[in-house]
Amino acid sequence: MIRQIASVFLRPLDSNVALVLASFGLCGAMGSMTARLDAAEVAAETAKTPPPAAVDFTKQVQPILAKRCFACHGPDKAEGGISFAEQESAFAEAESGEFAIVAGDVDSSMLVARITTDDEFERMPPEGDPVTPAEAKLLTQWIAEGAAWGKHFAFEPMGNPDPPQVADPLWNENPIDAFLYKSLDEAGLKPNASADRRTLVRRAYYDLTGLPPSPAAVEAFVKNDSVDAFSSLVDELLQSPHYGERWGRHWLDLVRYAESNSFERDNPKENAWKYRDYVIKSFNDDKPYNQFVREQLAGDELDSVTTETLTATGYYRLGIWDDEPADPVQARFDEMDDLITTTGQAFLGLTINCARCHDHKIDPIPQTDYYSMLSFFEDVTRYASGGTDPANNQIDVTSAALSARYHDNDVARKKIEAAMHEIEQAGIVKMSAPDQRATEGLRRERDKILKEKLKENLSSDQWRRYESLRKRLRENQRELKQLPPRNSVMGLAKYPPKPGKTFVMFRGNPHSPGDEVQPSFPEIFEAAIPEVQSKNEVTRVDAFNNRSLGRRRVLADWVVSDDNRLTARVMVNRIWQFHFGRGIVRSSNNFGQLGTPPTHPQLLDWLAQTFIQSGWKIKEMHRLIMNSRAYQMSSASRDEGLATDPANDLFWRFDPRRLSAEEVRDSILAVNGSLNRSVYGPSFYEKLSAEVLAGQSRPGQGWGDSPEEQRNRRSVYIHVKRSLLTPLLTAFDFPDPDLTCEARFATLQPGQALSLLNSDFIHEQSAKFAKSIDAASVGNHEVVRRAIMAAFARQATDAEVADGDALIEKLASHDGITRTRAVSLYCLTVMNWNEFLFVD
Repeated sequence: MIRQIASVFLRPLDSNVALVLASFGLCGAMGSMTARLDAAEVAAETAKTPPPAAVDFTKQVQPILAKRCFACHGPDKAEGGISFAEQESAFAEAESGEFAIVAGDVDSSMLVARITTDDEFERMPPEGDPVTPAEAKLLTQWIAEGAAWGKHFAFEPMGNPDPPQVADPLWNENPIDAFLYKSLDEAGLKPNASADRRTLVRRAYYDLTGLPPSPAAVEAFVKNDSVDAFSSLVDELLQSPHYGERWGRHWLDLVRYAESNSFERDNPKENAWKYRDYVIKSFNDDKPYNQFVREQLAGDELDSVTTETLTATGYYRLGIWDDEPADPVQARFDEMDDLITTTGQAFLGLTINCARCHDHKIDPIPQTDYYSMLSFFEDVTRYASGGTDPANNQIDVTSAALSARYHDNDVARKKIEAAMHEIEQAGIVKMSAPDQRATEGLRRERDKILKEKLKENLSSDQWRRYESLRKRLRENQRELKQLPPRNSVMGLAKYPPKPGKTFVMFRGNPHSPGDEVQPSFPEIFEAAIPEVQSKNEVTRVDAFNNRSLGRRRVLADWVVSDDNRLTARVMVNRIWQFHFGRGIVRSSNNFGQLGTPPTHPQLLDWLAQTFIQSGWKIKEMHRLIMNSRAYQMSSASRDEGLATDPANDLFWRFDPRRLSAEEVRDSILAVNGSLNRSVYGPSFYEKLSAEVLAGQSRPGQGWGDSPEEQRNRRSVYIHVKRSLLTPLLTAFDFPDPDLTCEARFATLQPGQALSLLNSDFIHEQSAKFAKSIDAASVGNHEVVRRAIMAAFARQATDAEVADGDALIEKLASHDGITRTRAVSLYCLTVMNWNEFLFVD
C-alpha cells in the first residue's frame, strides 16, 4: 500500500524543486578536486582572460584572509611578525626580511608564493583546507592592482547612495530594481520575467501571513486586472492579524523564545506567552522598530512605563536558567554571556560574545568592549533567586482599581483576624498550662486546642462575638475568591539593591577579576563615552515602583540612534532575508569580518536610510520590497543564469523555498477547514504520544492536555518546552531555542516524509480533509477535483483525476480497506505533494 501511495506524490520533480534539492545536496554529489597553482601559472592564467573587474577588498579579499590566514596571522596571533588583521602589519617586513604583500608587485609578494607552492613544508595555511585556485587568483589580481586596503563595510558609517539609472525604464520605477538590474547588467545577465498571478498570490500570502490563500482569494486576484491589484493585496495582507503571527515568529527565533528554563527540571516560565503576544501585537500594530527595541532593552526605564513596556522586558527572562548550579558565580556570568550574545547578534549583527575570554580573533573588538557592554546590564537580576521563586521575574501590573479592592479586602481580613486573636487569647489564659503551651507551637496544634476548648473558656457574649467574626472572615474569603485575578507579566521585576562593579575577567574566568570597566560602546563605532549614573546615585522609580540605574535606557537609545551604523542595516537585511530566502548579507547575525560580505552593499545602505526616513516602519519596507519587480520575478531556471550565477547572488530569479515547520502544520489545518484562527492568548499543548512524553528528563511532568479546539490553533501558540519540542516541527527544522537563530535550516530529509506519512497527526488531519470536501457523497473523480482545489486553489488536470481515481479504487479493492479510508489516504498524498510543501 505504501508503494501505491508513494507512486502518486513521489512523481518527477519540476526543475525549480530539483534546484532546491540540489542546493541541499540531496540530488547527487558533485566531485571535487583541488589544484595548486604557482605564482607564474596564476599570472599566466590571468593574462589569457579578459581584464576582470577590479577586486573589492572588503567583499572579496578580506573574507579570504580571515578564513584562511587569521588562525596564525590574525589579531590574536602574528606568527613571523605578520598579521593580516590590519593594513600596517600586513604590509610590514616579516621577521624573515621578506614582505607578504608588496602593492603592485606579485613576484615580490610572498603571500602569493606561499599559498600556491607545491612544497608541503612551505605551503600556507599549513593545516586545514588550502586556498582554492579561485581565491589565489583573486589575491594575485588584488596585489597586481595595487593591494588597495579598505575598512570592513560594517565598521564604516552608512552611505547614502542614489539609486542608479538603468537601460530598462521599467526597472527604474522602484530603486530596488535599479540597484539589482545594474549588477545583473554588469554580469551580462537579464532578470526573469514576472511570475504568473497564481504564483504571486500564494507567495504573498505565505510571506506575510504564513497561511495559504483560499481558492476564492486566488480567483479574485487572478480576475483583478487592475494595475494596483498586487499592491492592494499586499496592503490587505499587512492588515491581517495573521501578519503578526508570521513575522512575530521570525523575531522569536532571534531572541531564543521558549517557555521553560531547560536543565534537568526544565520548569515553565510563568507568563512567557505574554511576551510572545507582545511581539505579535507589535508587528500587527506596525510599531516603529526603534520603539520596539527600546521597549525590550529598557521598557522599565522609559519616560512612559506601561504594562506593555514592562512585558517587553520579558526579553531578559527568555534564556536558559539553572535553578541548582554547581558554581553560582559561573552560572551568573554564563547567563550574562547569553544575553550579550543575543543582544549583540540580534540587534547589531556583531559577535561581541567572542571577546569574553580574549580579544576577538577576527573583528576589532577587544575584551574590554565585552565587559563594558556587560556593565550596562549590571542591574539585570537572575531569572529567580532559587527554586520557583517568582520575585525576580513576575511584575504585578494589576490595575489601580483592582489593587484597591484587594487592599481593602486585605485590611478587612487583618482587622477581623486581630479581633478574633484577642478573644482567643482571653480564652487561652483560662486554659491549663499544657494547653496554653500547645497554642504557642505549630498552627495545627493551636487550631486543634481552640476547636476543642475555646468555647468552654469564653463567656457567652465572647463566644457569640467570636462566631460572628468567623462568619465575617468566611465572607471576606469568599469576596477574595470572587475578585478578578491579579495581573502579572514576566519581566524585570526586581533589581539588586547595590549593583556590583564590572571587571574584565582574566580568560573569562569569573573568579579572576582584572581591571574595572565602565559602560561604553564598542570601539569600532567610534562613539562618545556615555553618561550613566554611578552605582551610588539614587535610582529612578517609576509608577510601578520599579527601580533601576537607567543604564539600559542609555544603551537602547544608542542602539536605535539614526547614526548607528549597524542597527538599521541589520534589520532591513532581515526583512529582505525573509522575503527572498537570504539576506543581502547572508550571515544576518554576523556583519563582522568572518561573516558573508553584502552582495549589494549600496542597496543595503539605501534600504537602511529609507527605513530610518520612514520612521523605522517595517510595513513600509514590506510594501517597498514586495512591489518591486525583483520580488515578483519568476523562479524559472535559465542556463545562462545558472552558468554565470548559480547561487543567485545577483537575484536574476526568485528562489523557491520549502515551507517552514509552522507553515506545514498550519497549512494542513487550513486546507481541511479545522484551523482555529483566534489570535493571542495562553499557549496550548499539542497531543504527543506516550513514547515522546517518556523522553523528558522528568517523564509525565510539564506537559498539559489541551482541548481539540485549542490544539487547532496556529503553531506559534504551541507551548515551547526546551526539553520537549513538538516532533512534527523539529522534523521541519524548528530552531534550537537555547540560541539566537538568524536563519532556519531548510533541509529535505527522511524524517519529514515519515512525519507526513505515518504520524497520528497526519492521519487524523487527512480524515478531516476528506470529510471537509464531503467525499462520502461524491464519486472519486469529484473527490480528486475538490481535494486539489482545496489544497492548491486550482483545477485538477485530467491526468491527476485519473491517477487519483485509480489509487482510491486500488486501495479499496486490492488492500481491502473501506472507501472512506481509501479517500483519506488519497487526501494524505495530496498533502505530501511538492506543490503543497514549496512556495514558488
